[in-house]
Amino acid sequence: MNAQLTAYITLICVSGVLNLYLCLYVFIKRHNYTNIARFFIVYALSIAIYCFGSAFCLMATTFQQIKYWTIILYIGLAFAPLLGLLFIMQYLGIHVSKKMYIALFTIPFISFIMVATNDLHHFFYREFKIDPILGAPYVYEKIGIWYMIHGVFIFSCMFVAFLLALSRWRETAKVYRPQLIALMFGQFISIITAFLYLIGVTPTGIDQVPMVLWVSSLLYLWAINSSRMFTITPIAKNAIFNSINDGVIVLDESYRLIEYNKACKSMFPKINRSMFGADFEKVWFGISGRKIPSNLEPAMVNQEIELTTGRIYQVRTSLLQHQNDSKGLLIIFTDITELKRLQLELEYQAYYDELTQIFNRRAFFQKCERLFHEAMKSSLPFTTILIDIDYFKKVNDTYGHDVGDQVLKHVAQVCQMQVGKDILFARYGGEEFILALKHNASVGESLANQLRQQVESQPLTTSEGVVAVTLSSGVAEAVKQPGETLNHLLNKADKALYVAKREGRNQVCVYAGVENG
Repeated sequence: MNAQLTAYITLICVSGVLNLYLCLYVFIKRHNYTNIARFFIVYALSIAIYCFGSAFCLMATTFQQIKYWTIILYIGLAFAPLLGLLFIMQYLGIHVSKKMYIALFTIPFISFIMVATNDLHHFFYREFKIDPILGAPYVYEKIGIWYMIHGVFIFSCMFVAFLLALSRWRETAKVYRPQLIALMFGQFISIITAFLYLIGVTPTGIDQVPMVLWVSSLLYLWAINSSRMFTITPIAKNAIFNSINDGVIVLDESYRLIEYNKACKSMFPKINRSMFGADFEKVWFGISGRKIPSNLEPAMVNQEIELTTGRIYQVRTSLLQHQNDSKGLLIIFTDITELKRLQLELEYQAYYDELTQIFNRRAFFQKCERLFHEAMKSSLPFTTILIDIDYFKKVNDTYGHDVGDQVLKHVAQVCQMQVGKDILFARYGGEEFILALKHNASVGESLANQLRQQVESQPLTTSEGVVAVTLSSGVAEAVKQPGETLNHLLNKADKALYVAKREGRNQVCVYAGVENG
C-alpha cells in the first residue's frame, strides 16, 4: 500500500470517526436537546457507515472484498444526502408528511438494492471491475441508468438543503447564524467534492467525498458546542413565532420596527419589510390609518382597539429584556372580533326580550337597582310605571297567539317611540311592561297617559282584522324614608295597577291616590 493511498484511508477514517463520535455524543445527550437531534443522529451514523465502508474498500485486496464493502458503504451513501436534507428541513421547521417521507426514501432504498444486486441487471454499473492498470483497490466503472438517477437525486438533496439554509440567512438573528454557516458549508463541501469527482478532476478510481467530510463534522461539532445548535435553534424560534395565531410586532429599544410574524401580516396586510427600522408610530399609522391608541407601555394589558375594517383586537405589550437591560418591546394583537360578537349576542339574549326586542325583566332589575340607589342617595325623585294590556287573554283566545305576539310587539314599539333615553323601559312579563324614571309621580302619570293615548289611537291591523288595544297603568313614587326598597316601590305600582283595572281599565292610577281613598 503506497503512501498516497494510506493518506486517503487516513482522511476517510478521520471523517468516519468524527461522525461516529458526533452520533454517539448527540445520542448520549439527546434528552437535553430538541427533537432535531434525532435526525442528526441518524444522519451522522449514515455518514460514518459511508466513510468506514469507503475506507475498507480502499484496504481491500480482492474484487469480492471490494464488492462487499461497496454494498456496505451504500447503506450510508444511498441515504445520507436525503437524511441531511430532512435534518435541515426539521431544523428549519418545514413539515414533511408521512406520504412524502415514503416517497423520498423510495429512491435511496432502490439505489441500495440496485447496488447489492448489480450483477443480475447492471442497471447501476454497466461495468464494475478492478482497474486493469492501477490494480486493486482502484476500480474501473461505467455508470448505468440508475446510477444517473441516484446521482441526480443525491445532488438535488444536497443542493436543496444548501438553498434552504441559505434562504433563512437574512431573517435569522446574528447569534444563530453560526449554526446556518455550519449547515451550509456541510452541504457545500460535499456538493463541490462530489461534482469534481464526477467530472474526473480527482484521482481515478477514488471517491474524494468521504475524505473531506471531517471538515463538515468539525463544523457541526463547533456549532453544537458554541452556538447550542440542538438546544436553541433559530428555526424553532421562527417556526413558533410564525405559527402563533396572535399577531406579534417586535420593536427595538427606540420603538422601531424590527420584526413581525405571519399572523400580523394577515391582520395588517399593509405591513412589509420595507418598514423595518421605521418608528412604530409611523408604521402604525401606515398599516391602520390611525394614531397609536395610547402610549406604548408594558402595563398596556387587555386594551381593545377597533379598526376601520371592523376587526377588534386585544393589545398587550411586554418588555424584551436581557440581563435587566431593556432591549425592546413586544406587541401582541389578538383578534377578538368573533369573541366580541358572541359576547354581544349573548348579552343581548340575556338582557333583551326575544319577542319585543326591549329590555327583559332581568335587565330591568339589574339596571333599575342602580338607578334607584343613585336616586335615593342623591334625594332625587324616582317613579315606576307598571303597564298592563287590557283584555290580552281575550285577544289570544279570539285571534290566536300569533296575533297576541303581534299586539305585544306593537305596544312595545309605540311606547318606545314616546320614551326618552333617560327612561328605563322593559317587558316585565306576560302582557306587562314597566318603566322607571328619575321624576316624581306627576311626571310619571303624565307619561303613562301619553302612552295610553298613543296606543289607543293606533290600533293594530292584522290579517285577522283590526285589533283595538288599550292600556291600564299603575304609577308609584319612591318615598324617601328608611326601609324603602325597589321591591316595595314595585309592589305599590302593582297595587295602583290593580285599582286601574278594577275601575274599568284604559286608565292610569297613581298609588298616592289609592292611599288617599
